[in-house]
Amino acid sequence: MIYAAILAGGKGSRMGSTDVPKQFLELDGKPIIIHTIEKMLMCDRFEKVIIGINPDWKSYCEDLISKHIGDNDKIIVCAGGADRNGTLTNVIDVIDGINGIGDDDIIVTHDAVRPFVTKRIIEDNIDAALKYGACDTVVPATDTIVRSDDGEIISIIPERSRLYQGQTPQSFNIKLLTSSFDALTDEEKATLTDACKILVLKNHPVHLVNGEVLNFKITTISDYQLAKAMLVIK
Repeated sequence: MIYAAILAGGKGSRMGSTDVPKQFLELDGKPIIIHTIEKMLMCDRFEKVIIGINPDWKSYCEDLISKHIGDNDKIIVCAGGADRNGTLTNVIDVIDGINGIGDDDIIVTHDAVRPFVTKRIIEDNIDAALKYGACDTVVPATDTIVRSDDGEIISIIPERSRLYQGQTPQSFNIKLLTSSFDALTDEEKATLTDACKILVLKNHPVHLVNGEVLNFKITTISDYQLAKAMLVIK
């Protein structure tokens, strides 16, 4: 079976002073997270769409879904964890409780604040995860990337043709992901920034899926203003 996981456990501190986490900010008449859920519901290959949310905002999220989407037995809202991987673990626990986890089961993980993901990207993630076991959505780096080890001087400028900017979805065979995570040391787990790194640390190939520049993450006020402008133009 194939599952969507929308990761919405964060509080959006980089957005500045807001009354609600950034995933609940309004965008064209409805919260950002509702746009994202609707994109996942466009794909009929999903058995369930599971939202991992900060526990303090779980009821609030459920009310928004009821208001903007209505009753939909595909949607499940669960409490998120202390960090991104904790939220993903909680979502996988929910999946395990539904039907157990089969050898070929796939999870498509996506940021709640990337509302412009396309059906093509989602479908390509599913196909790649089924074929390769793990995939990451990326776009080629267009700017030169500068690395500085001390934050003051350039340490190295990597060759741009080999560099990509990571997006989401990131999609996996669930058993492969969980077994790889369990095999990590505590030190390795402390270095995790996203789920793909779990597979990279265990030397399992992660296939690249072509993303789109407009599939950006709404992280800052500038991102939010851009997102609003895009919908006005559209």
